This record gives sequence, C-alpha cells and structure tokens, in this order.
Amino acid sequence: MEKYSQYRDRGSGIAPFFPIPTKPSGLYLPFHIFLFLFRIPILLTVTLSYFIVLQWLPIGSLGKKASLWLILGTPGIWWIDLQIDGVKRGSLAKYHQTRLPQPGTIIASSLTSPIDALYLAAIFDPIFTTSYPSTRLVHQISLFQALLRAFTEPQLEPPPNTNLCNLETLIRKHPHRAVVVFPECTTTNGRGILPFSPSLLTSPPRTKIFPISLRYSPGDITTPVPGSYLTFLWNLLSKPTHCIRVRIAEAVYNNGQTAASVPRPTSPNGYNSNFLDTLQDDISSSSETLLGSEEGDGIAPSERRVLDKIAEALARLGRVKRVGLGVKEKLDFVRAWSRQRRR
Repeated sequence: MEKYSQYRDRGSGIAPFFPIPTKPSGLYLPFHIFLFLFRIPILLTVTLSYFIVLQWLPIGSLGKKASLWLILGTPGIWWIDLQIDGVKRGSLAKYHQTRLPQPGTIIASSLTSPIDALYLAAIFDPIFTTSYPSTRLVHQISLFQALLRAFTEPQLEPPPNTNLCNLETLIRKHPHRAVVVFPECTTTNGRGILPFSPSLLTSPPRTKIFPISLRYSPGDITTPVPGSYLTFLWNLLSKPTHCIRVRIAEAVYNNGQTAASVPRPTSPNGYNSNFLDTLQDDISSSSETLLGSEEGDGIAPSERRVLDKIAEALARLGRVKRVGLGVKEKLDFVRAWSRQRRR
C-alpha cells in the first residue's frame, strides 16, 4: 500500500478510500456460501418488487417502510444501536419531537454504503439529494438513485442540464418530508470525514440540521471503491448478521447567512476589535483545508463555522477524525486503484 501513501491524510495518516478487508471465512466458508446462495434470490425478489411495483402503489408511508425493513432484514440487518445526543436510553419518547428529524428538517448524513440511504428511507421517508463540491445547489434524486450513487464515481461538478435547486426551495416544495444531504459528496470506508460541500449553507436559518452518523459491524459492507457490486453483495449476504451503529447529534442551525451579512470592524488596532476576534479568524482560516470547495473565498468565515460545527459533530459521533482529502483526491485514487487492479 506504499504506492497509495499520497491518498492518506497528511495529519492523521487516515486512508478514507481504501476498501476494508473481509475477514477470511476459514472453516465457515461452506456456511457462508449457503447463506449467500439462499439469500440472494430472496433479496433480489423483495428489492425488485418494491422498486418496480410497491413504491408506486398507494400503500402509504407505513407500507413502504415495512417493505424497506423487509429488504434490510433479508441480509440480517436487524441489530440497530441507536443513541441520540442528550437523550438517555429508554427516555426517547419524552424528546421525540425535538431530538429526531421531523418533516421540514434536514439530515446531514455520513456516506459509506448503499445501506445508508435504505436505512434513512425506512426510518424517516425523506427526500434524497446529491451535493457537489463546486456549487451550493443540490440535485433531488430518488431512493434507487441514492443506492446506485454509492457504487459510482464522484463528480466535481453536476452533469450538464441537471435540475439544481437550493435546500430552502426544496423544503418549501416538500414541507411534509425531511431532506437528506450527503455533504461529503462521495462514499468513504467510514474512517474519516471528508471536506464538505457548501450545499448545507442554502438551508433556511430556522431549519434544524441533524448530523447523523451510520457505521457498520462488520465494516466491510462499505463501498469506498466504485463498481464493487459483487464484493458488496458477498460481504452483505454471506454473514449471519450485521449491526448498524446510528448516532444522532443535536440540531444545528445555519446562522452563517445572518452573521455573514453583519459588517465586522476591520481596524486591527481600533477599539472595536480585540484579540479574541483575531484569534477566531485564525481558527476559521486554519480549518479551510478541511472544508475544501471549488468556491474558495465565496464561503464567509461565519458560514465556515456552520460547516465546521456539523463536520465536527459527524466526526465525534463516528469516533473518527476529519481529513483533508476530498472528491478530487478520491477520483485520483480510483484511477490509480483501477490501473493496479488491471495488472
């Protein structure tokens, strides 16, 4: 792996794009083969039935969620470890309206596997979007498209003629649905948080943004390398069970727009500025490498603090660190990885 050292974060040494190796089956290989062969026709049947027939029928939100849970249960995903910031175990009912995403809120989710979108759809029935590093606008996509994007190469810019809009418009258009944003713009192996797209900055100031981290055990059902369909299916269907570790942080508000519109004192030696102001500016500028964006200076310091807060929440929830590698480095890694696999 020395040839891929440039795709490790310089500060932490984390490699967020490397596939997580699968533990050898050993003596359990015949059992794993049996599970795979037994489950794959069932999974294909229930999945195709939902996306071709059931999702278009008037079965209601409850019926759709039940169908999605059937898809999740087929490969043995029924262990969900859920924790919410500020909520003790067993007392969720008291805080349900304020601590969980509701219609009209935004979910800023980590992105490591197609299971992310499937789980979020089964719980919250949201609107899914795609973000890009080069724009604040998002592209609304379906659940099926969200699943497929976990296997495709990331894109620095949206394709031509893509119908883009901002989050405020999307929330007004769908007031009875939550909106999911994947601010990292591409999948990782779950070992680091990539620089964010500025798309979250178009959310209304009073709209709650809930950072949600999803991690898996075993971790080999992540899809950091595009096109790994067969590997993903084998790792998903050959194991008896899988566990999803879900962590939901307290809501964050996009107050960067309001703060950015308020003029700040510019005189470094005047009475209207002090050391704490300049110290805060230094902290903001030092974090720019973790919020890489093609817009560069188009993001105000107050807006960067909003993205910082969400990124730090995702890193804390996932017990990982933020890294300076983004979509551009992911594309370079995929090309290098593909060339090596062909040899």
